[in-house]
Amino acid sequence: MKQIQFGIIGAGILAPLHANAIYSNPRAMLAAIVDIDLEKADKLAKEFNIEKVFTDYEKMLLEPIDVVCLCVPSGMHAALAVKCAEMGKHVLTEKPLDITFEHMDEMINACNNSGVKLGAVFQRRTLPHFLAAKNTFDSGAIGDLMMIQAYLKYFRSDEYYASAGWRGKWKLDGGGALMNQGVHGIDLMQWIGGEIESVMAYTATLARKNIEVEDTAVAVLKFKNGALGTIQGATSVFPEQETSIELNGNKGTLKVSDTNVEIWEVIDNENSKPALPASDHDGHAIIINDMVDAVIDDREPMITGVEARKSVEIILAIYESAKIGREIKLSEFHPFSS
Repeated sequence: MKQIQFGIIGAGILAPLHANAIYSNPRAMLAAIVDIDLEKADKLAKEFNIEKVFTDYEKMLLEPIDVVCLCVPSGMHAALAVKCAEMGKHVLTEKPLDITFEHMDEMINACNNSGVKLGAVFQRRTLPHFLAAKNTFDSGAIGDLMMIQAYLKYFRSDEYYASAGWRGKWKLDGGGALMNQGVHGIDLMQWIGGEIESVMAYTATLARKNIEVEDTAVAVLKFKNGALGTIQGATSVFPEQETSIELNGNKGTLKVSDTNVEIWEVIDNENSKPALPASDHDGHAIIINDMVDAVIDDREPMITGVEARKSVEIILAIYESAKIGREIKLSEFHPFSS
């Protein structure tokens, strides 16, 4: 059985999720870890029996590694992905893809030009009730989509933003409540509801005065299918709530959150609620396994770089709308340049 060799760049809070998913996959091997903080890298290496530890990622890329997982601050993704591509390594990056159009396009084009895969981690797409919501909408069961809402209300303390120098800064975080936390829900919204035509938005920093980015945001969206939508995103509200997506059609309404199906009502159809995720559901494991398949079968990953770009495009359009005070049409903003 062929084993795909993985390396991880960045030994922070997301790295153990990748490491565990790789370690538990019989077709994958976690070969190396790199972090500028040797103590953090060593700790992860000991936990998962990783033999090779580095503080210089370029030295790790000289190893016979097939796939590199990027678990570093968002604004560092593109530079690392481009270098990985140049070294012939496939790339699996944490969300968001990156934080600027230029960086995202650079990494997509670099991977395309080098013939390597570029995948992204949006693990909520693997949850069975979110999948059921997409499939039910796609089947036409709820009729024409009238409205779609994304409720992305989280709480992050002053201590959270002080825990790493890049948090809450434009340079590497690229934004706040939307770019860092809300990007998962915005990805779900466009994945389920379809392409977005335009946005009009407001953003503010209301609770955390020691950060540069927004902790509170609202946006109104027009979809290409005619529906209207809203996004409510925050890291300023207590208590934190689960990511929740609501679809309202002329024949039914679906509302699902991370661990619950709140509304599942469809005219002239069985209204049985879909299965919820088991307590041991591991979205990272599913995405790692898909990446293994993509490499072995020479196909695109479940969530490609082009697909992952969409949620960031929406967020950047929201930021632009809030900045200049008018509607932003996505087709005129920054289309992908290959």
